[in-house]
Amino acid sequence: MVIPNDLKCVIFDMDGVLYDSMKNHEITWKQAFEAEGIEFPGYEAYMHEGRPGHETIAYVFKNYINKEASQQDMDRVYAEKVRLMAKAPLAEKMPMIDELIEMLRKNGIAVWVVTGSGQPTLLSRLSRDFGIEDEHIISAKDVSKGKPHPEPYLKAVEGSGFSAAQCMVVENAPLGVCSAKAAGIITIAVNTGVLEDEVLSREGADIVLCDTTSLYSYVLAYFEAG
Repeated sequence: MVIPNDLKCVIFDMDGVLYDSMKNHEITWKQAFEAEGIEFPGYEAYMHEGRPGHETIAYVFKNYINKEASQQDMDRVYAEKVRLMAKAPLAEKMPMIDELIEMLRKNGIAVWVVTGSGQPTLLSRLSRDFGIEDEHIISAKDVSKGKPHPEPYLKAVEGSGFSAAQCMVVENAPLGVCSAKAAGIITIAVNTGVLEDEVLSREGADIVLCDTTSLYSYVLAYFEAG
């Protein structure tokens, strides 16, 4: 059991952890880059999940067409990504996430979200779907350096009022795991995407679980053990 003995706060990533939204991100990134004449492999969407959108665009321009993306390039591609996401099918909540958050709150555990996303279609749902208010959310607009830099998770720890040792992160992306571990936080990875488990464990995940249902059972066992 890797969960801290004195657990006070659980910090969730959003895409692929709270919402089954990564398929939409994969498709819309591919389409946004296709509009630029760039063939973007879907696998890369999972590898770069959590990175701020403009940084992902800069990476793709440099590595796929050997061009330094201008601010205009980044703004244009990201605006198209946002437009496409607004038209995408509604992302459902991940299995057993409602029950997990309810269990955490019943046991006095604070719930936070750290996401590299700036997508209003999902961020606006966090309060309605999970009762997570804006002051408990760190998104792309709140940081100067996104994942894999530790800043997003360090901000959540600071905001929570607890120590890193009293917090736990739930992630599904390698950059997110890297960010959380660099912030000194125990991190559970749930492999809800297309990556091999080893990709997440190599970044330092303390344990890799296969889905959010397994995560619920794992946390339940922690509370039942007292």
